[in-house]
Amino acid sequence: MFKKFLIAIAGFIVVVLTLGAVKAAQIQKMMSVSHVPPPSAVTTAEAQAVQWHSYLNAIGTLAPVQGVTLAADADGTITRIVADSGTAVKAGDLLVEIDTSVETAQLAASRARAELSRINFERAKELWDRNATSKSDFDLADATLKQSLAEVAAIEAQIGKKQVRAPFDGRVGIRLINVGQYVARGRALLPLQKLDPIYVNFSVPQRQLPDLARGQEVGIRVDAFADRTFKGTITAINSEVDAATRNISVQATLANPDEVLRAGMFARVEVQKSAAETQVVVPATSIAYASYGNSVFIVEKMKGEDGKEYLGVRQQFVKLGATRGDLVALTEGVKPGEQVVTSGVFKLRNGAPVQVNNVVQPTSSATPQPANT
Repeated sequence: MFKKFLIAIAGFIVVVLTLGAVKAAQIQKMMSVSHVPPPSAVTTAEAQAVQWHSYLNAIGTLAPVQGVTLAADADGTITRIVADSGTAVKAGDLLVEIDTSVETAQLAASRARAELSRINFERAKELWDRNATSKSDFDLADATLKQSLAEVAAIEAQIGKKQVRAPFDGRVGIRLINVGQYVARGRALLPLQKLDPIYVNFSVPQRQLPDLARGQEVGIRVDAFADRTFKGTITAINSEVDAATRNISVQATLANPDEVLRAGMFARVEVQKSAAETQVVVPATSIAYASYGNSVFIVEKMKGEDGKEYLGVRQQFVKLGATRGDLVALTEGVKPGEQVVTSGVFKLRNGAPVQVNNVVQPTSSATPQPANT
């Protein structure tokens, strides 16, 4: 029995040793395999040096070249509204008429008196020419005629004050009165604005004053027409700086023949500086944004620990400049001609191996369609 037990023990030991040898061989084989992660597939683009005009960005408000809210110049009841809301009118067009029945009757009587005064004056003049009347009678007839004509002019002026006319070409806004409504002197009747051309008023910090000049080109974008850029020129720069904000007010004029731009609109303004500057630009997708600093990954040949060369990436911190569409200018960190990763940047680390595949590239246009907003 004891002999059989020893044989069993010996067999068990042989099995354990055999299994240990097999496992050791497997571990040794696994240790001999390289554990370098496979290269990450990325796309790349070459950093380019281009000539870009710098821009000043500001927030502005559209304002009419001429705009008023017309008011009543006399008391009375509205009898006629000639120009309804939204109507285009010319200077001098009748817009609103207030009741003038009393003044019209007074005007008829005054004109009758003026006509009689004219007849008396002509008779007196004829007699005076023949020395058949005194100088005082002739002077009295002359003065009476002038007084009658002045009375006619005064009543016509009163009637004119009750006929509200357009002071300039423009477009009527939403009227504030109705026919039959009694209005007091000074009561607002309707707005009138000239929208072509139109102003955009904006402010910039005082330090940017040297970059501004009359005639400088500006680009305007509004939310209502996000796919359009309206061009204009600076026509006025304020003569003083706001003491509270240290900003200076600027006014630009834009053509608005279709009147699509309306007063009061919020506008984003870009003022183009006169001199172009050389900028190193890369696609916006190549930027790895981080709170500790923005960076790009530059593709270049590297050497591994075993001395073999491979294609890897170097993380380079950069300073961002202006943006044009899908492109970003870099003021520091990248030289023209260097290859930067444009997609897959968030899965990379410094020194990581990469495989470049540029069959499909992200868009990188300075003027994409539709435009970036």
